[in-house]
Amino acid sequence: MNERLSRILPPLAVMALIITVWWAVVVRTESPIFPTPWQVVTGTLELAEDGTLWEHIGSSLFRVGCGFGLAMLVAIPLGLWMGWVGGAYRTFNPIFQMLRPISPIAWIPLAILWFGVGDVSPIFLIFISSVFPMMVQTTSGVHTIERRYLRAAANFGVSRTVLFRRVVIPAVLPEIIVGMRIGIGVAWLVVVAAEMIALRSGLGYLIMDSRNAGNRYDLVIASMIIIGLIGLLLDGTTRLLERLKTVKWRYVR
Repeated sequence: MNERLSRILPPLAVMALIITVWWAVVVRTESPIFPTPWQVVTGTLELAEDGTLWEHIGSSLFRVGCGFGLAMLVAIPLGLWMGWVGGAYRTFNPIFQMLRPISPIAWIPLAILWFGVGDVSPIFLIFISSVFPMMVQTTSGVHTIERRYLRAAANFGVSRTVLFRRVVIPAVLPEIIVGMRIGIGVAWLVVVAAEMIALRSGLGYLIMDSRNAGNRYDLVIASMIIIGLIGLLLDGTTRLLERLKTVKWRYVR
C-alpha cells in the first residue's frame, strides 16, 4: 500500500498544484476568454450529457484502431523479414529511411486527393505515421539479438525455421512492444491533426468547432485534456503487454 501511494501521490500533487495555479491566474487576470478549471469541467459535462463527447471520442478511436492495426500487420512481419534477411535489409532500408522523416502532416493533401474527405484519409495518415516506428524498432530488435542465443541454437542443430520461431521472435518481442508504444503515440497525435483539417467528427474537429462556434475555449481546453488522458490510457494499455510471460524477462530488474 505504501509503495502504491508513493507512486500515485507525487503526480496527483503536481496536478493539483497546476490546477491551483491555473485557477489563480485566470481569476487574477480576470480573463474574459480563458476558462477556469470549473468552467472546463462544466463544459465537459455538457458534452457528455448530450452524447456529443462520446461520438467524437468513438470516431477518433475508430480511426486510430484501423490505421494502427493495419500498420501492425505490415510493420511487424516486414521488420522481422528485414532484420533476418540481410538482402532485404540492404534493399529496402534506404527507401524506408528516406520516407520515415517525412512528416505525416505533409501527406494530408495527397491523402485528401487520393481518398477524399472521410475516414479513409485519416486512417491512411495514421498508417503512414505509425508503420515506420514499429518497422524500424522491430528490425533493430532482430539485429541486436545476442549472438550467443543463435550460436547455442545452432550447436543443437536447430533449423533456421525453428530458430526464427523459437529464438528470434521471443527475443525481439520486447522491442516490438516499444515500437508499438511509439507508434500508438504518433498515431494519436496525427489523428487529431487530421481531424482539424479534413473531417467533421473526432476530437480534433471538436477543438476547431468549439473555437469557431462562439469561442468556446472551455470546450477547447476540455478536448485537449481528454486527448491527453486518452493518450495516457493508450500507452498504459500497450504497456500491459510487458507483463506477458514471453516478454517479462526483458523487464526484470
